[in-house]
Amino acid sequence: MSENANLNYGNSAPSTLEPFVSADEAAVFLSISRRYLLALARGGLAGAYALGTGAQRKIWVFRLSELANAIVLRSANTSVAKPPKCVTMPSRQSPR
Repeated sequence: MSENANLNYGNSAPSTLEPFVSADEAAVFLSISRRYLLALARGGLAGAYALGTGAQRKIWVFRLSELANAIVLRSANTSVAKPPKCVTMPSRQSPR
């Protein structure tokens, strides 16, 4: 077996991995506050990855493509409730 056969499986070019970004960059990307983004991350938002374990402070990193997909899926699954209709009560007319 040649050395090149071991290095190249198939004809496709090797894919590049998407880099992680900071919470600040991800918040700007989503147009939300950093604090709200971190609350979503603690709640299990897809695309958010915590670095650190135990009682140590966690640093969060994000993949923008996964965040975008998670937001699209979340908005598709969340239906906006219609507000209740306004009802006008008839006024009582006092007997004359």
